[in-house]
Amino acid sequence: MHRPPPFRAEHIGSLLRPPALLRARQEHAAGALDRDSLHAIEDEAIRGVVKLQEEVGLAVVTDGEFRRGTYSDSFTTSGISGVSVELTEDRGWTKSETHGHRTARRIPKVVDRIAWAGTDNADGFRFLTSLTDRTPKITLPGPCYIHYRAGRAHISRDVYPDLDAFWSDLVAAYTQEMRSLAEAGCTYLQIDETSLVKLGDPRARQLLAERGDDWRDLLRTYIGVINAVVAGAPRGMAIGIHVCRSQDPSWQADVGYDPIAEPMFNEMKVDSYFLEYDNARTGTFAPLRFVPKGKFVVLGLVSSKRPELESVDFLKDRIEDASRHIDLDQLALSPQCGFSTSAAEHVTVNEEQQRAKLARIVEVARQIWGA
Repeated sequence: MHRPPPFRAEHIGSLLRPPALLRARQEHAAGALDRDSLHAIEDEAIRGVVKLQEEVGLAVVTDGEFRRGTYSDSFTTSGISGVSVELTEDRGWTKSETHGHRTARRIPKVVDRIAWAGTDNADGFRFLTSLTDRTPKITLPGPCYIHYRAGRAHISRDVYPDLDAFWSDLVAAYTQEMRSLAEAGCTYLQIDETSLVKLGDPRARQLLAERGDDWRDLLRTYIGVINAVVAGAPRGMAIGIHVCRSQDPSWQADVGYDPIAEPMFNEMKVDSYFLEYDNARTGTFAPLRFVPKGKFVVLGLVSSKRPELESVDFLKDRIEDASRHIDLDQLALSPQCGFSTSAAEHVTVNEEQQRAKLARIVEVARQIWGA
């Protein structure tokens, strides 16, 4: 029987795709491999990655996001209708000398009413559960991604003269997706939200102001939208949120959690928070003092982007530091992000290093919490 979260040893979801899977995905994109053949290769790769997670001792497993090209493919760009993706020229940095911020190349554009279009996630989840007796987890991109990336300028005013209707339709699509997953047996969902932490960065705030958005208003709106998604979850589904900085530190948040911590921890209705704490720009543990009793924080102390293996003593010391601001019993350990958020980009560790890091997380969790 699958036990519910929380788990002391966690991971974020995406794992390194094996070379055979990467080749198959390229061949499929080029028209040289049909969908059924790709699906069979995905199945075999998922069997292998589930075995890896079991061998290192994890009690919670994912399919490594092996059926996706990027973390958002499973829903934002395929599971809902009404949204297209504009590929813009990579212009590097904005011209402003006061708030360097990289220009996003993939801009979502809302061109029609948003509606759930059905996904393959439920079928993929059923396959995952057939392979293991551990608790299976699935991830979905956060609901604020489209608005943060697009801005009002890329949400059709003809379709949505009132943004309340946009948010209502988007939440309804998430509700249908969660129902589909629950019917497949899903009881543990992780939402990967890349927008929240950026709201604390002065560079991002300036860019938002230039397009007419106040970061404080967006923080209230985004927390409200996440709460609406959580409220629509089927009974028995636990939901955690990964407050993700995404891949490239040159254009993501260069600030700690302090500006958003109090409302995020107290007003957001999720069960657990996955927080990146792998380098100096993530700030101190002091914001954890706002976490109320009954909520759970997974500390992303193990880098999924640097090959060096963190020592047991280093991780124990960091967890001890965090426990000065929050009860130790409310903490767990994980990598700071996925090992392979997109299929082949930003990969800086190999499979052996990934295994060692996952095993280290389990080792430290057992020494501290006995589980």
